[in-house]
Amino acid sequence: MWMAEIMSSMEENEDLDRSKFVGGPESLFPFSSPHNEKEYVYRVLKEVREVEARSPVFSHLSSSLQGLWTIRALKAEERFQKLFDAHQDLHSALNAGQVGLALSYAITLMGTFQWGVRQSAEVENLMISVERVMEYTELEKEAPWETNKHPPPEWPNQGMIAFENVNFTYSLDGPLVLRHLSVLIKPREKVGIVGRTGAGKSSLIAALFRLAEPEGRIWIDKYLTSELGLHDLRKKISIIPQEPVLFTGTMRKNLDPFNEYTDEELWNALEEVQLKEVVEDLPNKMETQLAESGSNFSVGQRQLVCLARAVLKKNRILIIDEATANVDPRTDELIQKTIRETFAHCTVLTIAHRLNTIIDSDRIMVLDAGRLKEYGEPYILLQEQDSLFYKMVQQVGKTEAASLIETAKRVYFSKNYPEVVQNGHLATDSCLDSSSGLYVTETAL
Repeated sequence: MWMAEIMSSMEENEDLDRSKFVGGPESLFPFSSPHNEKEYVYRVLKEVREVEARSPVFSHLSSSLQGLWTIRALKAEERFQKLFDAHQDLHSALNAGQVGLALSYAITLMGTFQWGVRQSAEVENLMISVERVMEYTELEKEAPWETNKHPPPEWPNQGMIAFENVNFTYSLDGPLVLRHLSVLIKPREKVGIVGRTGAGKSSLIAALFRLAEPEGRIWIDKYLTSELGLHDLRKKISIIPQEPVLFTGTMRKNLDPFNEYTDEELWNALEEVQLKEVVEDLPNKMETQLAESGSNFSVGQRQLVCLARAVLKKNRILIIDEATANVDPRTDELIQKTIRETFAHCTVLTIAHRLNTIIDSDRIMVLDAGRLKEYGEPYILLQEQDSLFYKMVQQVGKTEAASLIETAKRVYFSKNYPEVVQNGHLATDSCLDSSSGLYVTETAL
């Protein structure tokens, strides 16, 4: 019955344009947006309420009940009875066809309304992607890729790095992750960077690559990095990340994406990292397609591919960001050996995951809360029992700590006093020539 009232209301209400409903139930939605659809549904429901409120039957019955005494006093019962019957006949004047049509439309409208509401919610969800894209278009851009100042092609030919009062933050309103960092890294030095989580180890590398613009000055071979284009800066620094990055494509494209090297150079690089036999066993060798993220290789093999890239570039500066954190001991040993032999002439910065990988470094950089706390040779730092580096070494256990201290001692003396080192071991008092007047004891320092 209520559907008949809706249909009647649609016919009687001049505000509704009948041309909008031509063509059946599917034409009942003259909407340009989900917002208009909701407004239309609310308007129809309002019309239903108005039909119920101003129905002649209900109005006549209500007025009759309220004026019942007056009707009886004037003996007008019969006239009001006939008037009620007329209103009732008009109110319920529907045949079977009209009732069926109303019910059919009611079922169709219920499904259509549900679909419309569901689609409006889906549109709102999908618009989140559009909002994100718009936000990305408003992000602050990086520094220019190219500037008017270009370093010479052989730059950097030494590998000297200097940080001068560097502060670094990832966002304008974010906290400082590096604070007043000043340090000089000499050419061809091997520097191990250690510190607890959040100390600023990876942030130092981010500042060097200018992933965000640091405050202060960073020099590489007498060139201020902030004055160089990002392409000129970043292509001259090799990095082996903690998570190896391989692209979908051939092995050749992963090693040499810009076709800068010959096949002989590619095979030589693979041989240096002991991947030549693995690639030769592939169906198409260099032209073999790698799966997404290199999933058809183990983590250690993917890391060796990244190492082969660095070998090909032959840059004077190499960054190792905990490259051996997720590989087995054998691959770890291979990577460390390749780095020592192939990059002996390079400046190497190593963020340490295991202390045994950097204990033989020329210097150790200890960071804490973004500040440089200690910087010096490993054996010298270990002589101070109050130093942060000494405490880190002691936390690995007595046996491992003793081994690390012995390695640091041997490296220190082989570098500074090579005459007292025999076959990679410190000479004892009995092995030394007393005429030389040189004796090595635990308190020699």
